[in-house]
Amino acid sequence: MSTQTTINLQDRLEELFAYIREGRILNAINEFYAEDAAMQENDQPPTVGRKANLEREEQFLSTVKEWKRFDVTAKGVGDDVTFYETVMDWVASDGTPVHVEQVVVDKWQDGRIIHERYYHN
Repeated sequence: MSTQTTINLQDRLEELFAYIREGRILNAINEFYAEDAAMQENDQPPTVGRKANLEREEQFLSTVKEWKRFDVTAKGVGDDVTFYETVMDWVASDGTPVHVEQVVVDKWQDGRIIHERYYHN
């Protein structure tokens, strides 16, 4: 049986949003993700393990010149699961503007994300 409560997950999710808005994405991985967490883009194979996901995020962040927007447009909390819909804009290193709208589904255990999946086109 889970020790997570809906309130705790709501609080954790809001804390995660704060880290992202402050640009502390790598810190968020250390704070919010389990050691063996899996992160998955759409139907691609997941990247497994905190270390591997930190490396993947570092590679992604190296392609970002400037963050413009991170807006959460919907969110929900259930039994050991959260979701949120987000709209993000940034400028890539080469100056290209990037716009992404996605839904993120997180599965939690003991206050940490054990699986995260991004759905976007």
